[in-house]
Amino acid sequence: MKMISRNRRLRTNDSIRSLVRETTLTTNDLVLPMFVMEGNNKKEAISSMPGVFRQSLDLMVQTVKENYDLGIKAVNLYMKVSDNLKDNTGKESWNSNGLMQTAIKAIKDAVPGVVIMPDVALDPYSIYGHDGIIKNGKIDNDSTVEALVKMGISLAEAGADILAPSDMMDGRVLAMREGLEENGFTDVGILSYAAKYASAFYGPFRSALDSAPVDAQEIPADKKTYQMDFHNSREAIDEALKDVDEGADIIMIKPGMPYLDIVSKIRELITQPIAVYQVSGEYAMLKAAAQNGWLDNDKVLIESLTSFKRAGADMIFTYAAPEVAKLLNN
Repeated sequence: MKMISRNRRLRTNDSIRSLVRETTLTTNDLVLPMFVMEGNNKKEAISSMPGVFRQSLDLMVQTVKENYDLGIKAVNLYMKVSDNLKDNTGKESWNSNGLMQTAIKAIKDAVPGVVIMPDVALDPYSIYGHDGIIKNGKIDNDSTVEALVKMGISLAEAGADILAPSDMMDGRVLAMREGLEENGFTDVGILSYAAKYASAFYGPFRSALDSAPVDAQEIPADKKTYQMDFHNSREAIDEALKDVDEGADIIMIKPGMPYLDIVSKIRELITQPIAVYQVSGEYAMLKAAAQNGWLDNDKVLIESLTSFKRAGADMIFTYAAPEVAKLLNN
């Protein structure tokens, strides 16, 4: 056979493959989502997410320190809200002495270099489990945006570096940017969940925070009136471009692996950094298969996260960040 070009020449051994490798995964790409709960010296396993825990603040601070030493420089915070603090307004979310605000202050004091990205959404604080305020049986967009701005400013005051609104309300990025500017928080960034789909892959997460929509006749049974229809891609592009115009510093696409086409399409259209979330259902599936011996845990984690980078992501939110960091460091 006479061939001038043989692609396999560049696959001959590991050293050559490394030289021509197009995509590289490092600890700098990782963001760790974490769940904070009330109490002291408390740690509760989340059964559907092996290796993931709800932690009281004292234990969470220690975990952040340990992971920072591994090279994980950013955390994404969620709060497990006590039932007695939930209502339809979400007012606990902007309580300056609330658990989320206290957590941000404690982590920033203990690990000043870590980037803190708190979730901005009302569902953990809502008696209905929705990301918005219910009025006349519907999610009211504009009153919800007002509440989210209050929450965002409160989190910025506590020391948040980047706000991560995950609610999917219309106009909330612009309103939040204006609120931050007016209150002197010009350096606080916004990571907008621009294309967050109404996905079946969120189940374990909602169990972890007890934030699933309640089953009540007078209110929506799901989040499809504000999260995106998973059949659509052009709509995701529209959402991302609008959020960039409104002042978003980073664009989030969620979930991850089932939506790599969306990541790739948006990467071609914007210059802003793109974040991708390996959501709880994705994580749980990989873990379940690995525990049954069907997949190699370490290899599928690295391969799946590398696929996000290859599609165009700049950062990856993953519950596997600590073990992936250890694999990369070794």
